[in-house]
Amino acid sequence: MRLRPDRADIKLEWIERTIESPLKKQIQDDGRIRCWSKIEEKEGKYLRVILLEDGETVHNAFFDRNFKEEKS
Repeated sequence: MRLRPDRADIKLEWIERTIESPLKKQIQDDGRIRCWSKIEEKEGKYLRVILLEDGETVHNAFFDRNFKEEKS
């Protein structure tokens, strides 16, 4: 995943932060888990990390241009 040129600048610490303390967490129909966090170091872009069903293995990570933070 991090070998792709459009994702090479995603830092491992951002992925770890997203998994440990997501803004939002959602379980997909296939059991994979989506986690989002805001990365201030990247101009406040939102990182989406997809975990496998085990909740630990990273399947994918990318900046999600369509994510909107829910206002409470």
